[in-house]
Amino acid sequence: MEITDVQLEKITRRQEEKAALLSSHACRDDAAIRRDGGLPEDRIIRPPFFRDVDRIIHSRAFSRYIDKTQVFYLLDNEQITHRAIHIQLVAKIGRTIGRALSLNEDLIEAIALGHDIGHPPYGHFGESCLSTLCKRHQIGPFRHDVQSIQFLDSIEDTNLTLQVLDGILCHNGEVHNTHLAPEPITTREELSRKKEMLLQGGDPAPGTLEGCVVRVADTIAYIGRDLQDAIEIGFLTPSLPDLPKDCRNTFSLTGDYRRFNASIIDTVCRDVIACSFDCGEVRFSPEISACVKALKQYNYEMIYENPVLHAQDPLIKNLYGVLFDRFLRDIEEGRKDSFIYKDFIEAKWVSLAYLNTASPAEMVRDYVAGMTDKYFESIARELLIPKRHFRNHVGKKDE
Repeated sequence: MEITDVQLEKITRRQEEKAALLSSHACRDDAAIRRDGGLPEDRIIRPPFFRDVDRIIHSRAFSRYIDKTQVFYLLDNEQITHRAIHIQLVAKIGRTIGRALSLNEDLIEAIALGHDIGHPPYGHFGESCLSTLCKRHQIGPFRHDVQSIQFLDSIEDTNLTLQVLDGILCHNGEVHNTHLAPEPITTREELSRKKEMLLQGGDPAPGTLEGCVVRVADTIAYIGRDLQDAIEIGFLTPSLPDLPKDCRNTFSLTGDYRRFNASIIDTVCRDVIACSFDCGEVRFSPEISACVKALKQYNYEMIYENPVLHAQDPLIKNLYGVLFDRFLRDIEEGRKDSFIYKDFIEAKWVSLAYLNTASPAEMVRDYVAGMTDKYFESIARELLIPKRHFRNHVGKKDE
C-alpha cells in the first residue's frame, strides 16, 4: 500500500511544525549538504541526517565495531565497554542534551554512531603503533578521527552529508574545552582543510552545534563508564584513592560504585544543558568543568597509563610492524592469495575510485585499521605460527 497524498500532506505539516520548534542555533534538515551523485531523497519520510544514520549502520565499517577495544584489551570480559557500546552511549547522551537544547537529534545520532569507526585494533595504543608505521612509509600520521571519514567517505563511499562528516572528523573528546563554539563549513574543500589541520596537530571545532554536543557527549560517555569498568575488573578500588575531594563530592562518588557512572552522566548533562541553553555554544560551568578535567586526568593516570594495561604492548607493537610489512610486500609482489586481497582489495564493498587512487601503503593502513582485535590476532596466528602435520602423513606420497 502506498502513502496517499492526504497522508503525505499531514506528515509534511507535522514535520514542519516539529522543525519550527528547533532552536535558531540548530542545523535544519534543509541545510544538509550532500555531494552530487546520490539517490533522490525523500526529505519527509527519511530526511537527510536520518538517512545518514541508516547509511552508517549499514556500512561494513560499522559492523566491525562489534569487537573493537574501548580501553581494556586482551581481556576476556564481555561485560566491559567495547566500541559498539560506547558509540551508543555517546548517541544517547548527545540526544539527551540535543533534545533539551532543541537541536537536530538525527544529526547528533549520525555523528555519534560514526565517530569512532576509524579506531584500529587495541584502541589508542594501536593508533600510536599504526601512526609510527604510516610515518615510516611516508603516508603521514594516523589518526582515528581522520580514518573514520576515510572509511565512510572514500573506501565505502556512503555519500554522507558534509555536516555529518565534519562532526565525525572533529569529535575529539580527548581535549577538554570549557566552552565550544561551531566553526561552520559549507564545502568539501573546507572539510579537507580541517583534516589537514588535524594531521598537523591542530584541533578544529565541529561545524555545527550538534557536532559540538557530540564532542562533549563523547567525554561524558567515557569518563564515568571507564571508571566503573576499571573498578569492575579490579584496576581500581571503589574508594578511588587520590581522587580530588571536590570531584568526589560533586559527582557523588561514594557508596555503591555501580551508581558512579549514572551520577556523573546526570550531573554533567544537566550542567551542560543549563549553561548552553540558547547561547549557540556548548558550555560547562566553572565548577563542573574543573571536576570533569580532574576526573579525566585521574583516569589517565590510574587507568589509561596503568602498567598492567600495557604489559603486552611490546608484543602488539611488534605484530603491527610484522603484519604491515607482510601485507605491503604482498601487494608489491601481487600475491593475490594474500588476506589483504581476499578480505579487502577484492571485496565488492570497496570503492573502485579508492582502489584506483590509493597507494600500496595506504591500502595496508586502511586494511589494518579496519581489523577487529580478534581478526588481528587470528591473522597473526595464521601467518606467524607454523602448522603441524598429522604424523602419518608427513612425506607420504600419493599412491
